[in-house]
Amino acid sequence: MEGHVDVGDHKNGHFHAQNLSNIDMSKLSEEEKWRVEHQRMHEKHRGHESMHAEMVLILIATLVVAQVVLVQWRKHHFKSYQIATLAGMWIIPVILCIKFQWWRFIVIWSLFSVVTGFVSFRATRKPIAGNTPRLVYKWFLLIYKLSYAIGIIGYFIIMCTLFGLNILLLIKPQTSMDMGLLLLFYGLYLGVVSRDFAEVCADKMASQIGYYTSTGLPSRKLEPNICAVCGNKILVLDNADAIVEKTYKLNCDHIFHEFCIRGWCIVGKKQTCPYCKEKVDLKRMFPSPWERPHVLYGNLLDWIRYLVAWQPVIILIVQAINWTLGLE
Repeated sequence: MEGHVDVGDHKNGHFHAQNLSNIDMSKLSEEEKWRVEHQRMHEKHRGHESMHAEMVLILIATLVVAQVVLVQWRKHHFKSYQIATLAGMWIIPVILCIKFQWWRFIVIWSLFSVVTGFVSFRATRKPIAGNTPRLVYKWFLLIYKLSYAIGIIGYFIIMCTLFGLNILLLIKPQTSMDMGLLLLFYGLYLGVVSRDFAEVCADKMASQIGYYTSTGLPSRKLEPNICAVCGNKILVLDNADAIVEKTYKLNCDHIFHEFCIRGWCIVGKKQTCPYCKEKVDLKRMFPSPWERPHVLYGNLLDWIRYLVAWQPVIILIVQAINWTLGLE
């Protein structure tokens, strides 16, 4: 009879192979449905061990080759690599969300894109306005800190769920885990994309202001009372008595607005002096233990970029290779 399952096997979660195609899924619980689907998958791939081994080897080889290609591309053609990576991170997730109709992400992505587009537009205008660098760094620093907080909250919720603390609040494990993963995704995604946009804007602004060039000598001489990041005057040079804004002196003796040089290093992903290109001592700049996690978080975002932008492309390449070779 259709839908009939042996009682003993049913309780243990096992089903006879000949009955798998005749089971009435509507009469089973969610857990039983999952077990049936799991066993169907095993039956489908039974005897294909050699094929699976080939697919694993193709995946490993593609990952290795892709990693080498990406490293060399970034080393020799950084600008094109940067633009392609940023475009991938910005477009690929929203395409997937449109496909699966995840409208909440699309709304958040749209709001972020509109504001970021306006800020980026201001950063690329010639001549650059005096308040534009501050506007750019304020916006991206806000998104950076917001993404950091959202990511930490998401991670905390996930850990609480793993330790069963969600039961104290009468929240289902699936609900709390989904919420934690969602917040962690938003935090990491916004952090990665905002930092890359900030890096592009920082390069554009610095080249227009004239005190920074990626190669060669700057086009302008830096005066002692000028901040090379924003191009504005440093009204008070003494940190202890700063009235308008605190300043920071690097090991090379160049002085900047503290907000500007922090934005340059954290948000703009630069670790050299904006004028002479001497390496910045981040440990000295962030002596507080509470500030150092921001540096570690920035390094994490750089690693996440590979997963967000290039992993989907690599998976498509692997699937195309498998399809060409007749591997399923």
